[in-house]
Amino acid sequence: MATDTRKVGLGALLLFVSSVLILGTGQLSLGVPVYAAAVAALGLAAGSLLVGTSEDGRAV
Repeated sequence: MATDTRKVGLGALLLFVSSVLILGTGQLSLGVPVYAAAVAALGLAAGSLLVGTSEDGRAV
């Protein structure tokens, strides 16, 4: 089965950036808005979806 490397790369990047943003909102008290963590949670979901559907066939 062929893997779409663009989906995997974009999904991995989105997962990394979103997780850093979520962890950063908890560690930094620099006035990072709380809704940034909500947007990052959506980014985690989108990244997981991209990585999960990167191969041909039925998505898991």
